[in-house]
Amino acid sequence: MLTIVKSLALNGLDSYIVRVEVDVSSGLPGFDIVGLPGAAVREAKDRVRAAIKNAGFDFPAKRITVNLAPADLKKEGPVYDLAISLGILSSTEQIDSEWVNVYIFIGELSLDGSIRSINGVLPRVMLLPADGCDQVVVPAENADEAALIQSIKVYPAPNLIRLIRHLQGEELICPHTVDSNKFWTKRNVTGDMSDVRGQLVVKRGLEVAAAGGHNILMLGSPGSGKTMLARRLPGILPDLSLAEALEITNLYSLAGLLQPNQPLVTERPFRSPHHNTSTSALVGGGKYPKPGEISLAHLGVLFLDETAEFKRDALEALRQPLEDAVVTISRVHSSVTYPARIMLVASMNPCPCGFLGDTERECSCTPLQIKHYLNRLSGPLLDRFEIQIDVPRLTFNDLENSPPGEASETIRQRVQAARETQFTRFGKEACNAEMSPAQIKKHCRLNTEAADLLRTAFNRLKLSARAHNKIIKVARTLADLAGSEQIQVEHVAEAVQYRGMERKYWGA
Repeated sequence: MLTIVKSLALNGLDSYIVRVEVDVSSGLPGFDIVGLPGAAVREAKDRVRAAIKNAGFDFPAKRITVNLAPADLKKEGPVYDLAISLGILSSTEQIDSEWVNVYIFIGELSLDGSIRSINGVLPRVMLLPADGCDQVVVPAENADEAALIQSIKVYPAPNLIRLIRHLQGEELICPHTVDSNKFWTKRNVTGDMSDVRGQLVVKRGLEVAAAGGHNILMLGSPGSGKTMLARRLPGILPDLSLAEALEITNLYSLAGLLQPNQPLVTERPFRSPHHNTSTSALVGGGKYPKPGEISLAHLGVLFLDETAEFKRDALEALRQPLEDAVVTISRVHSSVTYPARIMLVASMNPCPCGFLGDTERECSCTPLQIKHYLNRLSGPLLDRFEIQIDVPRLTFNDLENSPPGEASETIRQRVQAARETQFTRFGKEACNAEMSPAQIKKHCRLNTEAADLLRTAFNRLKLSARAHNKIIKVARTLADLAGSEQIQVEHVAEAVQYRGMERKYWGA
């Protein structure tokens, strides 16, 4: 007898219906799973056999064939256990099959028949409203996550016996609902900008970067405060909207990084990978491509501390995602695309010993050592940092006598106001750093004085076309922070100042 049960698979963040076709027929006992199953799927036969027996049902001593259609797409993970077990029980007439076309089933079975949580529930169920099937059975632990999509009915199943009682109409499971507002907690930010003494220019640069979503490079001697400043950046970033939170939660669900009892990511990510991170870990990859650090930082911050110590190929792999805001990973059997709208924050020393240009300590590096060290950051990648800032050494008086700076919340309010101006301008949740050339032409008109200054800077600094556009984007952000509709000459002047590091250290 043949039974067809529906489940859900993922290709990157795109989900699709999988028809779990279960045929139980006479013949020598056997259990085969076909349809490009991965290792975890092939192992389902042992989990399903034990779960059915321990739930009090009979496992048939017959020929069992399970086909996962479409058969030309790779199936990974234990998500199909539940659908396979129900297909077997229905095909052997141990349970009625009236429910077959009503629900979609996802979940992993334990040997005792309980249903375990799985990764990637949210990106799977987001397909359902468009697909026309709006009822899904999920593991009880994943119920809150699935119920974030309010247009579907979510049935949390703790174990196989309880689910079968529901399907047979003996003991119904109520659809699970959840109010996403209860997961919005108070901002949990480590450290405050007021903790940082001095460094007013760097704080200003971080504020501009946060307001416009610009990439920023900080360069200075060891102990000048680069890492401390970067780790306080999340405290001045604007709040997430629900749509943005769902985008981030999709990625974290797929990666298995959601926190217990917190199915919704409500704070902007701050990812800080170690400098020995591989290229695949940074941009994503693997035999079955998974999101990397740049995608896990989507709508947040990717912080590269000691940037010059990262592998050259890993850094170069960031160039395309920084321009396109997506990462496309191609393999023989599939190609997936993950979002990567990030702020790249990088910090590094100016030389191997770290004291080039230091006012207190003399650099011990040779010119050739300095050149090789700085060249670990290529020109094209350097060009992608709209804001480049020197972080000078602090003196004793700076540390002891400087008054406390502005609190992060005060800065955040200005950043939030600037972002709201940009949302109104673009008609969507986008920031100045993402402007296309057409949008730059439309929204960034310069008066004669500002245009003359930009022309002079472009010729003297020998800037690229990309650098030209990035200066205009930063100037637009500076105008937004000042509440100015038009970009003034002082905004262009400050934006140009953020490009001086290339000439100072790289000789560009």
